[in-house]
Amino acid sequence: MKIKKVVSSVIYNGPSMLDGKPIIVVGIITSNNAKTGNMLQTHIIRSDINPIIASKTGGDYSICGDCVHKGTATNNPDKKTAIGRSCYVNLGQGPRQVFERFKRGGYPVIEHEEITRLGHNRMIRLGTYGDPSAVPSEIWELLLKSSRGHTGYTHQHNAKQAPDYTRMMYSADSANDAVNAHSKGYRTFRVIPLKQWKDNGIKALLQNEILCPASKENDKGVTCIECKLCTGSQSKGKSIAIVAHGATGSNFKGNA
Repeated sequence: MKIKKVVSSVIYNGPSMLDGKPIIVVGIITSNNAKTGNMLQTHIIRSDINPIIASKTGGDYSICGDCVHKGTATNNPDKKTAIGRSCYVNLGQGPRQVFERFKRGGYPVIEHEEITRLGHNRMIRLGTYGDPSAVPSEIWELLLKSSRGHTGYTHQHNAKQAPDYTRMMYSADSANDAVNAHSKGYRTFRVIPLKQWKDNGIKALLQNEILCPASKENDKGVTCIECKLCTGSQSKGKSIAIVAHGATGSNFKGNA
């Protein structure tokens, strides 16, 4: 029997675990992302709304939930996306392209062992865009079953379905938030506002944090594939911090 070629595919098409609205997860098999390296990327998007429109209208709650970086929905005709959005993801690139190809029927839908084969021997980025907690955990279990490892982050600390912090980093947006998470045994991935970094430099780090080895500020020439620290409490390393980045990173002022 001829074995099917592994191609970018829809690995989930169903309700969001955050609000029940329709979402998809698309596994993209190649990436030229210089920070992550050639990881298997997973885009979590609404299946019925263009990601740019979802951002502006608040429809992205289904895949972003309580993440502060998604900004505030608006009906201002002069705004293309949410006000104050500080997410590093450029919606006009990957998410929009994935959505448009999905609408054209450009991705096969796979299930069960085919999802495991897609992730076989790959480093996997859970939530290239979107929060992994929006997706049923069994999808990630299938994808990671024979993988080489993964990265994952979640902001859904108040969700009805508790996030899996053994698999995902606790996304923190202030030092206080991180300290509180550390007291509960969680490893954090904290975003440092640009001004705070400019004013304090390395002193902006907490005692049990290190600067993301793949960040431009660290300049170690390491990719996420090589680093492998952002795996939640599965790793016993220190927590990670990164300086706000991307085209809208300067919008992030930090939480109290």
